Amino acid sequence: MSEAGGGRGCGCRVPQRASWSPVAATAALCLVLATSVCTAGAAPMSREEKQKLGNQVLEMFDHAYGNYMEHAYPADELMPLTCRGRVRGQEPSRGDVDDALGKFSLTLIDSLDTLVVLNKTKEFEDAVRKVLRDVNLDNDVVVSVFETNIRVLGGLLGGHSLAIMLKEKGEYMQWYNDELLQMAKQLGYKLLPAFNTTSGLPYPRINLKFGIRKPEARTGTETDTCTACAGTLILEFAALSRFTGATIFEEYARKALDFLWEKRQRSSNLVGVTINIHTGDWVRKDSGVGAGIDSYYEYLLKAYVLLGDDSFLERFNTHYDAIMRYISQPPLLLDVHIHKPMLNARTWMDALLAFFPGLQVLKGDIRPAIETHEMLYQVIKKHNFLPEAFTTDFRVHWAQHPLRPEFAESTYFLYKATGDPYYLEVGKTLIENLNKYARVPCGFAAMKDVRTGSHEDRMDSFFLAEMFKYLYLLFADKEDIIFDIEDYIFTTEAHLLPLWLSTTNRSISKKNTTSEYTELDDSNFDWTCPNTQILFPNDPLYAQSIREPLKNVVDKSCPRGIIRVEESLRSGAQPPLRARDFMATNPEHLEILKKMGVSLIHLKDGRVQLVQHAIQAASSIDAEDGLRFMQEMIELSSQQQKEQQLPPRAVQIISHPFFGRVVLTAGPAQFGLDLSKHKETRGFVASSKPYNGCSELTNPEAVMGKIALIQRGQCMFAEKARNIQNAGAIGGIVIDDNEGSSSDTAPLFQMAGDGKDTDDIKIPMLFLFSKEGSIILDAIREHEEVEVLLSDKARDRDPEVENEDQPSSENDSQNQSAEQMLSLPQTVDLVDQETPEKPPESDSESPSPADTEEAASVAPSEQVPSSTESHETASLDGECADLDNQLQEQSETEEDSSPNASCGTKAQPIDSILADWNEDIEAFEMMEKDEL
Repeated sequence: MSEAGGGRGCGCRVPQRASWSPVAATAALCLVLATSVCTAGAAPMSREEKQKLGNQVLEMFDHAYGNYMEHAYPADELMPLTCRGRVRGQEPSRGDVDDALGKFSLTLIDSLDTLVVLNKTKEFEDAVRKVLRDVNLDNDVVVSVFETNIRVLGGLLGGHSLAIMLKEKGEYMQWYNDELLQMAKQLGYKLLPAFNTTSGLPYPRINLKFGIRKPEARTGTETDTCTACAGTLILEFAALSRFTGATIFEEYARKALDFLWEKRQRSSNLVGVTINIHTGDWVRKDSGVGAGIDSYYEYLLKAYVLLGDDSFLERFNTHYDAIMRYISQPPLLLDVHIHKPMLNARTWMDALLAFFPGLQVLKGDIRPAIETHEMLYQVIKKHNFLPEAFTTDFRVHWAQHPLRPEFAESTYFLYKATGDPYYLEVGKTLIENLNKYARVPCGFAAMKDVRTGSHEDRMDSFFLAEMFKYLYLLFADKEDIIFDIEDYIFTTEAHLLPLWLSTTNRSISKKNTTSEYTELDDSNFDWTCPNTQILFPNDPLYAQSIREPLKNVVDKSCPRGIIRVEESLRSGAQPPLRARDFMATNPEHLEILKKMGVSLIHLKDGRVQLVQHAIQAASSIDAEDGLRFMQEMIELSSQQQKEQQLPPRAVQIISHPFFGRVVLTAGPAQFGLDLSKHKETRGFVASSKPYNGCSELTNPEAVMGKIALIQRGQCMFAEKARNIQNAGAIGGIVIDDNEGSSSDTAPLFQMAGDGKDTDDIKIPMLFLFSKEGSIILDAIREHEEVEVLLSDKARDRDPEVENEDQPSSENDSQNQSAEQMLSLPQTVDLVDQETPEKPPESDSESPSPADTEEAASVAPSEQVPSSTESHETASLDGECADLDNQLQEQSETEEDSSPNASCGTKAQPIDSILADWNEDIEAFEMMEKDEL
């Protein structure tokens, strides 16, 4: 799914009353036959332990759901760090991610069927009454059509499905008379105006009250949408039609799917990430199985399962063949260009592709599902959570983790298919990590940075809709669930739709006869269910045998670049040109550049500009060498700046009642004690007087032996540090004076010195934005004595072990990563220079190598191009400092700067080059806008 968690998978079998042909029943039956197979790869888990873990999941859900209802309802989502509801327009905008919020109690609606799965029928009945009483769908707010469909429309339909099931059982919901269905129908009609385009593809956004294009609607001018946004409608819209008899919903969703199918790239049978809703032209021509495309593939297969239309299976199989031919590079899944599918479009993967092993289980292709899942699990074991994006050598690319459920989903379906208790242990690890690192007093907080353990004030609705559902089902036995889960199919948001819809109101079931299908190998068209002897060929250790070679893939894989050089040396061929060896005056080097599609332009000021056109390379191998060369040039050019950048630090509240569960992202200082090289500083906090810390403190007895809180402003950071140090403080926390500032919306802030020798400052100094600082100040007002830990990364949050020292620091981790680079795959990791760490809130508009220019400029006589520049810059070892802000903050003083100010006050060698490329960089930033 493109932005939300996206529960994909089918826990289904064909019910007796569904009069399907054997072909139409294939996909739904595959899981059931495979379920009975049990491998012996891990020791069986006792029923008692499974029950214990299931009860633990129930308690975790109660903690999240209860805090939402107590502190946030009727707001859309809970803000777990500040214990209040997130109301659109009352909090700083988070960009496209806020388009999921429509002032319709999103989390409550998204959680309805989860309550029934977890056997909380009384709470479900109460929740349905609240939805009917309080929720208004006629709000003047612009929302995402995609998110509203999967979360709200899907939540209402899932709630209705289980409400009528409970009513039939005769104990609960006896008063229910299809009220949720009527709300779903009302919402469906509100979404229909979005389809008013010549193509039939919907606009990405719509105003719930005013629709599209009206002046008061404030939307309707968009031209692009993501493939998943337009192709993830058929289940909900078809179910709405089948439930109500109003065929218009299914008709519109089918038309959008038909259009996407017709616009696929015919030679590769792949689709791009972003498409023009009016012309049907592909705007972004890279293709993968992650953000922007994922649930399009999912819904093709599941539409076949739910609706029994063979054309959906034909389309899915055609796409799946292309995916396995071009995108799958076991255990990796790498984006390619739809016109040149042999050429990788990027060398990093996003977390949303973690759904794909679960979809492969539904397909019946178990081996690659096991491989990719195991690779993802190794990444999780390294970082505790799956980073929002990570490179092919498994470094952090985007450090956030918004508690996505895709990996838990695939774990559940692999366990269902294999019966291997190994996957129960995987689920146990997920539970432990959530409780240890994400749990806070008011719920569960998303991870702002998986490396430091810092939190974001965010708990998305999909966390309750999907994560707890899949984890509970993983450990539950059949008798633990009050209904037969196999009578339902999961939507991408894990909402449950009954399979009997396949035989209800089937007025729209005609097969698409206009499409041309590519003749493929018969093995890719599983018209009958795979035999379990094929899935697990006479080997009870089959799944383990697939996993075993991947156990150390994260730590011991070999860099592609090094492999390539070794192969070149063995064959006697010339190894690829490395950036460190390049000289602009060497004719041989220039010839190699030409072969790689890299050309030189001599500028009037004597510099040399390097521009790469991958399509002009002599071969795809040379194009790959060119990409690597350009990336190395970029890394060399930014190395000096990188050396001056510091990673974020953590302020962890460890006193009662927090016990280390609240971690705040803190900006480092370029002076004072380096927390990455020394043991963390622990102490109680106290406010300094004067609060700005710009003169000798009048309350030295209050800060003696404590960590002083001081406000930003009126003097230099170093001066504040000296004043609190002279008063006996063991550390300092500077709190931003810009009210409302937050690490959620502002880049990392780094405190610079005063231009003088700061070696006399021996205490650690950290910076907190206003929002994070207010959390500490509020804690002081409520609990008086507040103890914090200043460190390079969050320490163990378990109260029983909170005093234990952690074995490694950030520097140790970085040194280890550097050592591992000798045996990890080489990446060409390109990311927009303006935001090297923050992921897009929608599908990142990463340019593909075949249609994107890369440029670098070097001085003509330089061998090591320290001033090289490019449209894009590298993300090295997952560092999360923003380059522009780091350049700014090296010379920033408190009187005239703010954490969001742009750089330019201090000249850098790279600035002269950047000046020549401002227009290109701005154009690149526009391309980087997305719809994830």
